[in-house]
Amino acid sequence: MAQTVNVNFKLDPIVKKKMEDVCDEIGLSMSAAFTIFAKKVGNERRIPFDLTADPFYSAENVAELERRVSSVLAGASTLKEHELIEVDCE
Repeated sequence: MAQTVNVNFKLDPIVKKKMEDVCDEIGLSMSAAFTIFAKKVGNERRIPFDLTADPFYSAENVAELERRVSSVLAGASTLKEHELIEVDCE
């Protein structure tokens, strides 16, 4: 493994919390996110990209999905089959 160094800096607590939340949604540690950022900046010599969390996995959406599954399991809702949209990829 390559030798590593520690980098320390200060963040506003709200900024840190928001970043932690997004990193959790994406499935990265904050350390991994900063490492990706640092490598891209070094390689491309610019601020390189925008990582976004898939809103499908937001806490609000997960809670709604869990509510709907509970409703189906309790017999209060039913699932209905529908025709899928076919896409021609040619």
